Amino acid sequence: MGAGKWIGGILGFMAGGPLGALAGFALGVFFDNSNVAASNTDMYGQTEDNPYAGRRNSFLFSMLVMASYIIRADGRIMHSEMEYVRRFLRQNFGEQAVREGEQILLNLFEERKRMDAHNPNAFRNTIRDCGAQIAANLSYEERLQLLSFLAEIAKSDGHISQEEVEALKEVAVCMGLSIQEAESMLNLGGNSLEQAYKVLEVTPEATDQEIRAAYRRLALKHHPDRVATLGEDVRRAAEEKFQEINNAKEQIYKARGMK
Repeated sequence: MGAGKWIGGILGFMAGGPLGALAGFALGVFFDNSNVAASNTDMYGQTEDNPYAGRRNSFLFSMLVMASYIIRADGRIMHSEMEYVRRFLRQNFGEQAVREGEQILLNLFEERKRMDAHNPNAFRNTIRDCGAQIAANLSYEERLQLLSFLAEIAKSDGHISQEEVEALKEVAVCMGLSIQEAESMLNLGGNSLEQAYKVLEVTPEATDQEIRAAYRRLALKHHPDRVATLGEDVRRAAEEKFQEINNAKEQIYKARGMK
């Protein structure tokens, strides 16, 4: 099976612009001109005339492009990070995605090396341009889910470097999101009360009323139904994120004696 069974071919908004240029290189190992045109089915049996197929394809490829930037932020490609990416792809997108997603990442690492050999900031500038393309074409809620995936990859080896933190925040901003939202995603699943406040994007000095309002805002913008068109696997991941937000809320409510 080719990558058309997972990413579905070069479809959607990644067919042009900086993402399209990277796709031509990174997906070249899977496609030639003829089978790109012939690939009309993705892993859900959707056809290319499905209005959401191209959006999903672009979302998945965008995730890998941004992940390639964050993984290499500290100048290294850790075995633990790549192993996490394999597990991440297997859990969220199925076995087919593991081999192909890994190869796409390796191709992107190689392209970064080639680009930066001529200009040390070339790939970084491309990432910023890709972020602008993502911001113009994905909804706010879809970009939040993309950021959530990237944060999980960054946290994968149990230690996130400062360079990776800064790279994640940079990616968030170039996708039209905020540093505060990046910090929220980085603290999901944490055990401390301090992390719970960061998840809800508030400080410990916030009033009970502000805490409730913050939770309502997060519950609205992170609701799994808002990314349902990207596929059932993405929706399931959004449900897990939503539960972690609820856990953070409950931890704060319990500490404050709120009901």
